[in-house]
Amino acid sequence: MQLIVGRIGKPHGIRGEVTVEVRTDEPETRFAPGMVLTTMPGAVPRGRPEPAASPGERYEVPAELTVEAARWHQGHLLVVFDGVLDRNVAEALRGTLLAVDSADVAPPEDPEEFHDHQLVGLAVVTPTGERLGEVARIDHAPASDLLVLRRPEGRTALIPFIKVMVPEVDLAGGRVVVDLPDGLLDL
Repeated sequence: MQLIVGRIGKPHGIRGEVTVEVRTDEPETRFAPGMVLTTMPGAVPRGRPEPAASPGERYEVPAELTVEAARWHQGHLLVVFDGVLDRNVAEALRGTLLAVDSADVAPPEDPEEFHDHQLVGLAVVTPTGERLGEVARIDHAPASDLLVLRRPEGRTALIPFIKVMVPEVDLAGGRVVVDLPDGLLDL
């Protein structure tokens, strides 16, 4: 499974450096020099023409990009990728999603911490074993993370991912045990 770790933004300067919208908790690891990132097509912002490497020429985004250098500048991550030598090529990369294979991501050291991809697809059950649905995705809200529960009838429900409501995560058993207040799933 591919995990999105960033999205290429606008070029910075004229020598191929780009801004990257970080989507990982470990940017220093994911964007370290020598890291190879898989590219996935992203959306080109509306109203922008499709960029070209030079006038009249179309630039094909490679399947992988290798980080040559990365640095922080005014709260933004700036990255130089191997082979991206000028602003035109950097502009052609705008909107490209950057990913790593989940098999290459080490599990968290804390047994109470989980990566999103570990939780997606797990069965959600009550303490008595009643199946409520499955984890569709994780939403990262300011107050707490939310498990997005896909109910059997097709609806979704949000469950705060806090210990009092999610007392057990059993990765080996493929389930998440939830102890919810009455009416939470009816919202």
